[in-house]
Amino acid sequence: MSANHDHHDAHHDHHDDDHDSGPHATLKGYATGFILSVILTAIPFWLVMAKVFDKPSTTTVVILGFGLVQIVVHMIYFLHMDAKSEGGWNMLALVFTAVLVVITLSGSLWVMYHLNTNMMPSMPTSQDMRARP
Repeated sequence: MSANHDHHDAHHDHHDDDHDSGPHATLKGYATGFILSVILTAIPFWLVMAKVFDKPSTTTVVILGFGLVQIVVHMIYFLHMDAKSEGGWNMLALVFTAVLVVITLSGSLWVMYHLNTNMMPSMPTSQDMRARP
C-alpha cells in the first residue's frame, strides 16, 4: 500500500512540474502585460488625436493591427494561453473559434452586399435630379 501511495505522489509531483513550465500568474508577467496593454492603447489614441495619417482608412487599418496585437498580449499575459496549455486544446479551441468568426463575418458581409446590390431599386443620382425640369 505504501509503494502505491509513493507512486501516486511521484505521479502527482510530475503533473505539477508540467503546469509550472508555462507562464503562470506572476507579478512580473502581469506588470509586463499591463505595460504592453497601456502602450498598445496609447499609440492608437495618439495616431487619431495627432492625425498622423492623411487618410482615415490608413488610420483604421493601423488601429486594427494594434488591436490584434493587443488581443495576443491579453491571451498570453492574462489568459495564459499558449500552444502547450491544456495539452494544446486551448489553442485548438481558439483557432476553431477564429475560423467560425471569419466565416460568419465574411458570409454576413457577402450576403448584405449582394442583397444591397440586387434588391435595392436603382436610386436616381444627383445628376439625374438636376437634369429634370
